[in-house]
Amino acid sequence: MSTIRVIPALDIKDGRIVTGVNFVNLRDAGDPVECAVAYEQAGADELCLLDIMASHEGRGTTIGIVKKITGAISIPLAVAGGVRSVEDVERLLEAGAAKVGMTSPSIRRPELINEAAARFGSQRIVGTVDAKRTSDSSWEVYINGGRIATGIDAVEFVVDAVARGAGELLINSLDTDGAMTGYDLALLRAVSSQVNVPVIASSGAGKLEHFYEAVAQGGASAVLAATLFHFGEVTVPQVKEFLRARGISVNL
Repeated sequence: MSTIRVIPALDIKDGRIVTGVNFVNLRDAGDPVECAVAYEQAGADELCLLDIMASHEGRGTTIGIVKKITGAISIPLAVAGGVRSVEDVERLLEAGAAKVGMTSPSIRRPELINEAAARFGSQRIVGTVDAKRTSDSSWEVYINGGRIATGIDAVEFVVDAVARGAGELLINSLDTDGAMTGYDLALLRAVSSQVNVPVIASSGAGKLEHFYEAVAQGGASAVLAATLFHFGEVTVPQVKEFLRARGISVNL
Protein backbone atom coordinates (compact mmCIF):
# COMPACT_ATOMS: atom_id res chain seq x y z
CA MET A 1 0.00 0.00 0.00
CA SER A 2 1.26 3.49 -0.83
CA THR A 3 1.88 6.11 1.84
CA ILE A 4 -1.41 7.62 2.98
CA ARG A 5 -1.67 11.40 3.05
CA VAL A 6 -3.47 13.41 5.73
CA ILE A 7 -4.98 16.61 4.33
CA PRO A 8 -6.68 19.40 6.30
CA ALA A 9 -9.32 21.23 4.26
CA LEU A 10 -9.61 25.01 4.24
CA ASP A 11 -13.16 25.94 3.18
CA ILE A 12 -13.08 29.66 2.43
CA LYS A 13 -15.89 32.24 2.47
CA ASP A 14 -15.27 35.99 2.52
CA GLY A 15 -11.59 35.44 3.22
CA ARG A 16 -12.09 33.30 6.32
CA ILE A 17 -12.11 29.56 7.00
CA VAL A 18 -15.63 28.33 7.71
CA THR A 19 -17.18 25.01 8.67
CA GLY A 20 -20.76 23.81 8.46
CA VAL A 21 -23.04 20.99 7.40
CA ASN A 22 -23.66 20.65 3.66
CA PHE A 23 -22.18 24.14 3.15
CA VAL A 24 -24.80 25.85 5.37
CA ASN A 25 -25.00 27.00 9.02
CA LEU A 26 -21.42 28.15 8.64
CA ARG A 27 -19.21 29.18 11.56
CA ASP A 28 -15.87 30.92 11.53
CA ALA A 29 -12.81 28.72 12.00
CA GLY A 30 -9.96 31.17 11.64
CA ASP A 31 -7.53 32.94 9.35
CA PRO A 32 -6.52 30.76 6.38
CA VAL A 33 -2.84 31.73 6.35
CA GLU A 34 -2.39 31.24 10.09
CA CYS A 35 -4.16 27.88 9.91
CA ALA A 36 -2.12 26.77 6.90
CA VAL A 37 1.15 27.50 8.68
CA ALA A 38 -0.03 25.70 11.82
CA TYR A 39 -1.07 22.64 9.81
CA GLU A 40 2.29 22.46 8.06
CA GLN A 41 4.05 22.64 11.41
CA ALA A 42 1.76 19.85 12.68
CA GLY A 43 2.85 17.54 9.86
CA ALA A 44 0.05 17.84 7.30
CA ASP A 45 1.09 16.31 3.98
CA GLU A 46 -0.95 18.73 1.88
CA LEU A 47 -3.69 21.31 2.22
CA CYS A 48 -6.86 21.65 0.19
CA LEU A 49 -8.46 25.08 -0.22
CA LEU A 50 -12.05 25.22 -1.44
CA ASP A 51 -13.75 28.53 -2.19
CA ILE A 52 -17.21 27.26 -1.32
CA MET A 53 -19.10 30.21 -2.82
CA ALA A 54 -17.15 30.68 -6.05
CA SER A 55 -19.25 28.47 -8.33
CA HIS A 56 -22.52 29.56 -6.71
CA GLU A 57 -21.60 33.23 -7.20
CA GLY A 58 -20.25 32.65 -10.70
CA ARG A 59 -16.71 33.85 -10.02
CA GLY A 60 -13.21 32.49 -9.72
CA THR A 61 -11.33 31.54 -6.58
CA THR A 62 -9.77 34.47 -4.74
CA ILE A 63 -6.21 34.49 -6.07
CA GLY A 64 -4.92 36.73 -3.30
CA ILE A 65 -5.62 34.15 -0.61
CA VAL A 66 -3.91 31.43 -2.64
CA LYS A 67 -0.80 33.60 -3.01
CA LYS A 68 -0.69 34.40 0.70
CA ILE A 69 -1.00 30.76 1.71
CA THR A 70 1.51 29.39 -0.78
CA GLY A 71 3.92 32.15 0.17
CA ALA A 72 3.79 31.01 3.78
CA ILE A 73 4.03 27.21 3.42
CA SER A 74 6.16 24.67 1.57
CA ILE A 75 3.73 21.72 1.45
CA PRO A 76 1.47 21.34 -1.60
CA LEU A 77 -1.79 23.28 -1.79
CA ALA A 78 -4.66 22.00 -3.91
CA VAL A 79 -7.28 24.61 -4.83
CA ALA A 80 -10.85 24.15 -6.03
CA GLY A 81 -13.91 26.30 -6.54
CA GLY A 82 -14.97 28.43 -9.49
CA VAL A 83 -12.49 27.03 -12.04
CA ARG A 84 -14.28 27.69 -15.33
CA SER A 85 -11.48 27.70 -17.90
CA VAL A 86 -7.92 26.62 -18.62
CA GLU A 87 -6.95 30.22 -17.92
CA ASP A 88 -8.39 29.92 -14.41
CA VAL A 89 -6.24 26.82 -13.86
CA GLU A 90 -3.19 28.68 -15.11
CA ARG A 91 -3.80 31.62 -12.76
CA LEU A 92 -4.07 29.33 -9.75
CA LEU A 93 -0.93 27.42 -10.67
CA GLU A 94 0.93 30.69 -11.20
CA ALA A 95 -0.29 31.79 -7.75
CA GLY A 96 1.46 28.78 -6.26
CA ALA A 97 -1.18 26.02 -6.22
CA ALA A 98 0.30 22.56 -6.75
CA LYS A 99 -2.97 21.10 -8.02
CA VAL A 100 -6.32 22.44 -9.16
CA GLY A 101 -9.68 20.79 -8.55
CA MET A 102 -12.27 20.59 -11.31
CA THR A 103 -15.68 21.22 -9.72
CA SER A 104 -19.07 22.42 -11.04
CA PRO A 105 -17.86 23.90 -14.36
CA SER A 106 -16.20 20.62 -15.36
CA ILE A 107 -19.47 18.80 -14.77
CA ARG A 108 -21.27 21.20 -17.08
CA ARG A 109 -18.43 20.92 -19.62
CA PRO A 110 -16.27 17.81 -19.03
CA GLU A 111 -13.94 18.78 -21.90
CA LEU A 112 -12.39 21.26 -19.47
CA ILE A 113 -10.63 18.31 -17.80
CA ASN A 114 -9.16 17.19 -21.15
CA GLU A 115 -7.94 20.69 -21.93
CA ALA A 116 -6.40 21.32 -18.51
CA ALA A 117 -4.70 17.91 -18.32
CA ALA A 118 -3.29 18.28 -21.82
CA ARG A 119 -1.82 21.68 -20.99
CA PHE A 120 -0.59 21.23 -17.42
CA GLY A 121 -0.35 17.45 -16.91
CA SER A 122 -2.71 15.02 -15.19
CA GLN A 123 -0.73 15.19 -11.93
CA ARG A 124 -1.95 18.78 -11.47
CA ILE A 125 -5.64 18.11 -12.15
CA VAL A 126 -7.99 16.78 -9.47
CA GLY A 127 -11.46 15.55 -10.40
CA THR A 128 -13.76 16.80 -7.65
CA VAL A 129 -17.33 15.66 -7.08
CA ASP A 130 -20.09 16.38 -4.56
CA ALA A 131 -22.19 13.23 -4.44
CA LYS A 132 -25.51 12.41 -2.79
CA ARG A 133 -26.87 8.90 -2.35
CA THR A 134 -29.91 7.91 -4.42
CA SER A 135 -29.92 4.20 -3.51
CA ASP A 136 -27.73 1.65 -1.73
CA SER A 137 -25.40 1.52 -4.71
CA SER A 138 -25.77 4.80 -6.59
CA TRP A 139 -25.01 8.46 -6.02
CA GLU A 140 -25.92 11.62 -7.93
CA VAL A 141 -23.63 14.53 -8.74
CA TYR A 142 -24.60 17.90 -7.25
CA ILE A 143 -23.12 21.25 -8.29
CA ASN A 144 -22.92 24.83 -7.01
CA GLY A 145 -21.86 23.85 -3.52
CA GLY A 146 -24.32 20.98 -3.28
CA ARG A 147 -27.31 23.13 -4.25
CA ILE A 148 -28.27 21.73 -7.66
CA ALA A 149 -28.91 18.10 -8.63
CA THR A 150 -27.63 17.14 -12.08
CA GLY A 151 -29.05 13.69 -12.71
CA ILE A 152 -25.50 12.49 -13.42
CA ASP A 153 -24.27 9.28 -11.81
CA ALA A 154 -21.33 10.17 -9.58
CA VAL A 155 -19.29 7.02 -10.11
CA GLU A 156 -19.72 7.18 -13.87
CA PHE A 157 -18.68 10.84 -13.82
CA VAL A 158 -15.42 10.29 -11.92
CA VAL A 159 -14.50 7.28 -14.06
CA ASP A 160 -14.97 9.53 -17.10
CA ALA A 161 -12.96 12.31 -15.43
CA VAL A 162 -10.00 9.95 -15.02
CA ALA A 163 -10.31 8.88 -18.65
CA ARG A 164 -10.20 12.55 -19.60
CA GLY A 165 -6.99 13.14 -17.66
CA ALA A 166 -7.73 13.76 -13.98
CA GLY A 167 -4.77 12.41 -12.04
CA GLU A 168 -6.52 12.28 -8.69
CA LEU A 169 -10.09 12.31 -7.33
CA LEU A 170 -11.62 14.17 -4.39
CA ILE A 171 -14.83 12.45 -3.32
CA ASN A 172 -17.12 14.59 -1.17
CA SER A 173 -20.27 12.98 0.25
CA LEU A 174 -23.12 15.42 0.83
CA ASP A 175 -24.82 12.82 3.03
CA THR A 176 -21.98 12.81 5.55
CA ASP A 177 -20.61 16.36 5.13
CA GLY A 178 -20.16 17.95 8.56
CA ALA A 179 -22.04 15.14 10.29
CA MET A 180 -18.88 13.61 11.79
CA THR A 181 -20.42 10.13 11.59
CA GLY A 182 -17.80 8.67 9.25
CA TYR A 183 -16.98 8.78 5.55
CA ASP A 184 -19.35 7.20 3.02
CA LEU A 185 -17.40 3.96 2.72
CA ALA A 186 -19.70 2.47 0.08
CA LEU A 187 -19.15 5.51 -2.15
CA LEU A 188 -15.39 5.35 -1.65
CA ARG A 189 -15.33 1.63 -2.48
CA ALA A 190 -17.48 2.18 -5.56
CA VAL A 191 -15.03 4.79 -6.85
CA SER A 192 -11.70 3.28 -5.78
CA SER A 193 -12.61 -0.08 -7.31
CA GLN A 194 -13.15 1.55 -10.71
CA VAL A 195 -10.11 3.82 -11.06
CA ASN A 196 -6.33 3.54 -10.87
CA VAL A 197 -5.61 7.04 -9.54
CA PRO A 198 -5.43 8.23 -5.91
CA VAL A 199 -8.79 8.82 -4.21
CA ILE A 200 -9.13 11.44 -1.46
CA ALA A 201 -11.86 10.69 1.09
CA SER A 202 -13.77 13.81 2.12
CA SER A 203 -16.70 14.55 4.45
CA GLY A 204 -17.71 12.82 7.63
CA ALA A 205 -14.65 12.26 9.82
CA GLY A 206 -15.63 12.44 13.48
CA LYS A 207 -13.09 10.23 15.24
CA LEU A 208 -9.78 8.50 14.61
CA GLU A 209 -11.39 5.22 13.54
CA HIS A 210 -13.06 6.95 10.61
CA PHE A 211 -9.72 7.77 9.00
CA TYR A 212 -8.62 4.15 9.24
CA GLU A 213 -11.92 2.92 7.81
CA ALA A 214 -11.59 5.23 4.80
CA VAL A 215 -8.27 3.61 3.94
CA ALA A 216 -8.81 0.00 5.00
CA GLN A 217 -12.44 -0.34 3.91
CA GLY A 218 -12.94 2.49 1.43
CA GLY A 219 -9.71 2.17 -0.51
CA ALA A 220 -8.76 5.83 -0.06
CA SER A 221 -5.22 7.02 -0.77
CA ALA A 222 -5.66 10.17 1.32
CA VAL A 223 -7.97 11.36 4.08
CA LEU A 224 -9.28 14.90 4.29
CA ALA A 225 -11.03 16.62 7.19
CA ALA A 226 -11.96 20.13 8.27
CA THR A 227 -14.09 20.66 11.39
CA LEU A 228 -12.34 17.93 13.37
CA PHE A 229 -8.94 19.54 12.78
CA HIS A 230 -9.97 23.21 12.97
CA PHE A 231 -11.33 22.95 16.50
CA GLY A 232 -8.62 20.65 17.81
CA GLU A 233 -10.85 17.65 18.46
CA VAL A 234 -8.30 15.49 16.61
CA THR A 235 -4.84 16.53 15.44
CA VAL A 236 -2.89 15.58 12.34
CA PRO A 237 -0.19 13.78 14.40
CA GLN A 238 -2.89 11.77 16.20
CA VAL A 239 -4.35 10.61 12.89
CA LYS A 240 -0.95 9.60 11.57
CA GLU A 241 0.00 7.73 14.70
CA PHE A 242 -3.37 5.94 14.77
CA LEU A 243 -2.93 4.83 11.16
CA ARG A 244 0.71 3.83 11.64
CA ALA A 245 -0.16 1.71 14.67
CA ARG A 246 -2.57 -0.23 12.47
CA GLY A 247 -0.06 -0.97 9.76
CA ILE A 248 -0.85 1.95 7.44
CA SER A 249 2.16 3.69 5.90
CA VAL A 250 2.23 7.44 6.65
CA ASN A 251 4.79 10.24 6.62
CA LEU A 252 5.59 10.90 10.28
